[in-house]
Amino acid sequence: MDLIANRLKNIKPSPTLSVTQKARELAATGKDIISLGAGEPDFDTPKHIVDAAKQALDNGMTRYTGVNGVLKLQNAIMMKFERDNALTYSQNQIHVSCGGKPVIFNAMMATLNQGDEVIIPAPYWVSYPDIVRLFGGNPIIVSCPAEKNFKITPDVLNSAITSKTKWLILNSPSNPSGAGYTEGELKAIASVLLKHDNVWIFSDDIYEHLIYDDFNFKTIAQVEPGLYERTLTMNGVSKAYCMTGWRVGFAGGPEKIVGAMTKIQSQSITHTAAVSQAAAIAALEGPHDFIEKNNTIFEHRRDLVVSMINQTNRLNCSVPDGAFYVYPSIEKTIGLTTTSGKTIKTDEDFVRELLEKEGVAAVHGAAFGLSPHFRISYATSTDILEEACIRIQRFCHSLT
Repeated sequence: MDLIANRLKNIKPSPTLSVTQKARELAATGKDIISLGAGEPDFDTPKHIVDAAKQALDNGMTRYTGVNGVLKLQNAIMMKFERDNALTYSQNQIHVSCGGKPVIFNAMMATLNQGDEVIIPAPYWVSYPDIVRLFGGNPIIVSCPAEKNFKITPDVLNSAITSKTKWLILNSPSNPSGAGYTEGELKAIASVLLKHDNVWIFSDDIYEHLIYDDFNFKTIAQVEPGLYERTLTMNGVSKAYCMTGWRVGFAGGPEKIVGAMTKIQSQSITHTAAVSQAAAIAALEGPHDFIEKNNTIFEHRRDLVVSMINQTNRLNCSVPDGAFYVYPSIEKTIGLTTTSGKTIKTDEDFVRELLEKEGVAAVHGAAFGLSPHFRISYATSTDILEEACIRIQRFCHSLT
């Protein structure tokens, strides 16, 4: 009898975490490695948030809480949805977990039966398909190429929907492309979804506040109230609040699904750490001026990376609306040869050789469901990004 469950044969470790770990291992051997694989802000958690956590510990906030956290956190989340998204939820419509990934995990576990379909626009965050597969679902990958601005269109969505469709996952701004859906684009998508009442919408808004230029963020239940009862809107404090390690994600949605997710969590992680909840309260209720300051720095980094990547005619990089990633095409490098005689056949070949030759760690596009591309995270210092881009340029120019 095989010890390991068969369901694990259908999934693989997270490619982004694997790249980051590989970069750490190489750096530990003394190699000069620049890691652009992790989706983690390089800014420290703001002081007022850290201080609130310290005060909570001093006040004895070290014990179990309810599955969805303390009432003050639930109220802060409800206030956030009302303030930022004009969405009104009650306490029993709020789910809190240890980051965004467990929220997705709980939602899919609570709803998917064998053979249910989940529409996932590609490029996608790497964990979506595997979480769906883990619970017997069938991820329906819909290609959204650069010429479509990496976004699903109403006609393509309509063609992908079947009687087995249970969810559509929307991520705006997107990891890995940084593309954001405008209000008009969301309304057009919503017009299709209103005709298919079997389809639920999972709106992953984790990069909501990381937006640039004149992009105006909206979430789908906000622009189409008719989808409110079929939408689970997820967010968290990891990205905009520079709190990746605190592990707090949350969602608002219909009581029926939130109740099912809560039941699951009561038998798994129980709740996120009490001290992290205190920090999340301070993040949501406290001053937010640091977000705009950080975004100014991120925008400068974005512009630097896009400009330097596009300085080589062998790469083509779109300008993202938000998040802190760029997703250049390497199509013009396919078929070229490295100085050691290796041929670039795929984007995985490209990033592997880039790491080998120049010590730059990035994630290949196939991991996100759309090739030939690779993802760069610009959530690191300007000096490091400039050096990394010089190395990428040098690598591309060395190909023959």
